[in-house]
Amino acid sequence: MSLLTLENVHVFYGGIHALKGVSLSVDKGEIVTLIGANGAGKTTTLRSVCAQVPVREGRVFFDGREITRCPTHEVAAMGIGHVPEGRRIFARLTVRENLEIGAFAARDKDRVRARMEEVFGYFPRLKERLNQKAGTLSGGEQQMLAIGRALMSEPSLLLLDEPSMGLAPIVVEQIFEILGELNRRGMTLLLVEQNAFQALQLADRGYVIQNGEILLADAAQALINNEEVKEAYLA
Repeated sequence: MSLLTLENVHVFYGGIHALKGVSLSVDKGEIVTLIGANGAGKTTTLRSVCAQVPVREGRVFFDGREITRCPTHEVAAMGIGHVPEGRRIFARLTVRENLEIGAFAARDKDRVRARMEEVFGYFPRLKERLNQKAGTLSGGEQQMLAIGRALMSEPSLLLLDEPSMGLAPIVVEQIFEILGELNRRGMTLLLVEQNAFQALQLADRGYVIQNGEILLADAAQALINNEEVKEAYLA
C-alpha cells in the first residue's frame, strides 16, 4: 500500500521550472531512493512533500490523504520527518534542546523523554553530548542530531536529503546501518543521496531524476545493473 504518492508535481522557483511533472510512490515499509545529478530536482522533490515549496500543479498524498496545500507544521504532525540537506541544526542550542524541538507537537513529557531514550539507543554519542552546544559537534555528530531530531516526532515516513554529505566513510557506514535498522523496525524511508551506489544497495526501489523529470524507475538491484545508470551515476 502506498504511503506517499506524488502525482504530476510541478514546482517553480520564480521563472525556473524545477519539477516538471514528477510522479513517484513509496509503499509502507519500503526504502526508496531518488538519484540524480546536482540540480536535478532531488531536494525540491523532498521539499514539495514537506510544503517547504509550493506545488503549482499536481498533487501529493500521504497515507491516503491529500496534503498538497497543507502547511509544513501540519505535514510534520501527520508523521513525516525531514532530515534536510546541510543538517540545519540549531547551532546555539544544546543537543537536548534540538531534540526537544523535534517533539514540538508532543504534550506528554513522559513520552518525549521516552522518545529521547529511543534516539539515544540509535545514537549513544548524543547522550554523551546532551548539554553541549550543537554547533560544537563534529559533522558526523551533527548528522546524528539531525536524524535524531526528526525521529523525535515519531514519523512513519522519514525523508533524508544527502545524509552522508561531508562525512568520513566510517561515519557514513554507521549512518546507513542505522537507517537500515530503522527500516527493519517498520519505518518507511525516502532517501536522496550523493552516493548512488550505497543508496541503491540499501533501497528496495529507486527513481532517476534529471532536469526535474523522472527518467527511470526500477528495483534497486536492476538500477545497479543498468548500464546507463552505471555510467552516469555509479562510475
